[in-house]
Amino acid sequence: MHLSGAVALLAALVLFPTMSQAACSDPPGPGVDWRRCNFDNYPLAGVDLRGANLNDASFNWADMTGAKLDESRGRVRFGRAKMKGATFRDAQLRDADFSQADLTDTDFTGANLINVRFQTAILRGANLTGARLRDADFFRADLSGATWIDGKRICAEGSISFCR
Repeated sequence: MHLSGAVALLAALVLFPTMSQAACSDPPGPGVDWRRCNFDNYPLAGVDLRGANLNDASFNWADMTGAKLDESRGRVRFGRAKMKGATFRDAQLRDADFSQADLTDTDFTGANLINVRFQTAILRGANLTGARLRDADFFRADLSGATWIDGKRICAEGSISFCR
């Protein structure tokens, strides 16, 4: 590459950053790239993060009540987050952690939840229709009233760790 070509390439990289660069200071919105960002304890109720890249991001203890995370993706930490009524339709959340999160009435329809941790989470009334749950950990999770992956079975009141 000639020197002028290298200078042009460097100028293009500086002047026109790629869409793959995460900016944790970017406002929430559909398709935002919040990889490796920390939003622990943030008030994010009702936020629209549909299609967001959240790989290695942290939302521990965050208030994400009613948040829209449909088609979002990443290995994300939502430990102890408040997520009542949030939506994760068709999300790709393999290896995510929802331990002790309040996921009451949350919609996980069609989500990839392989190897996800739901330890002691509250999933009362959650919709798991079509979700992929291989190796998901529901230890002491409350599944009362949740719709199971077949879209037909409703977990009985008192379903802890297993859908009964």
